[in-house]
Amino acid sequence: MDPVDLRSDTVTHPTEEMYRQMAIAPLGDDVFGDDPTVNRLEQVSAARLGKEAAMFVPTGTMANTTAVGTLTRPGDEMILMNDSHIYLYEAGGSARLWGVHPRPLPSVEGCLDADQIRTVIRHDDPHEPRTSLICLENTHNMRGGRAITAEQIAPAVDVAREHGLKMHLDGARIFHAEVKLGISAAEIAAPFDTVSFCLSKGLSCPIGSLLCGSAENIAEARRLRKLLGGGMRQVGVIASAGLVALDEGIDRLAEDHHRCQQLADGLRDIPGVHLEPDPPESNILFVRFDDLDVAGHTDMQDELEKLGVRALAVGDRGIRVVFHRQIDDEGLQRALNAFLQLRGS
Repeated sequence: MDPVDLRSDTVTHPTEEMYRQMAIAPLGDDVFGDDPTVNRLEQVSAARLGKEAAMFVPTGTMANTTAVGTLTRPGDEMILMNDSHIYLYEAGGSARLWGVHPRPLPSVEGCLDADQIRTVIRHDDPHEPRTSLICLENTHNMRGGRAITAEQIAPAVDVAREHGLKMHLDGARIFHAEVKLGISAAEIAAPFDTVSFCLSKGLSCPIGSLLCGSAENIAEARRLRKLLGGGMRQVGVIASAGLVALDEGIDRLAEDHHRCQQLADGLRDIPGVHLEPDPPESNILFVRFDDLDVAGHTDMQDELEKLGVRALAVGDRGIRVVFHRQIDDEGLQRALNAFLQLRGS
């Protein structure tokens, strides 16, 4: 029996319709701007996010780092959360590639606190870097897929406008936020200069992310994409799957949210369990036990795999599980049974 793979929503395989479109997609050389399928994907993506333009890149990390490089200059400082993907999991790219100094702050319910932002904005002093950028994340991965509301974001936006700062949103799972909050991705993205999103997280595409923003910002981002080796050729063969994802894959994300909630419901009464968030807000859930340290949760990851369930131990946050299209009701039940077998009373 195949394992129930809850390590990430990046493990999904393309749908049959994606495979079909990949086989028949009209192609061209995207570096010359000649790939009609890529051009169409970028147009559709920009429209969905309410921006002028978009750029197709292989990964979310490249989307985020080209955004940072576009919105800053060497020696600047950017403010971001200390548990954000850009800060934790993108190989220090902002500092290494663009000479941009990160200023991490603790996240508050998955967002930045406006008063804390104010306290760290640099004065106009030649001894200090210039504060130029604020980065947020929605949904927030390391806070268990929290969907960050417009009301949470608004105070940070006010501070940015007051001080003339740019704003970037790592919207890798922005469509999960759209489904959870009941507002469009364009409304979520509206306050930001640039927004990235992933096609390979939850939307079942094999590869690909988009960076969206003004025509001017995206033109500059294309220069940085070239610098990073992200200029691809007949890449419409992959972009075609992204068009299918945006057309057919967003509404069904609610199924993943529902199954994540069902798992939480089944685990909630286990003695000593802590769930983050509780209840779940999207497709991600952290499961932590009082009597287990980091090593204990790592051992638990191994024990779950022996029972046919693949999950991910993430430091002191416990076990992360992520629901996606390839986890059906049977997979949900197998995952729940495995946790109960190991920890149930």
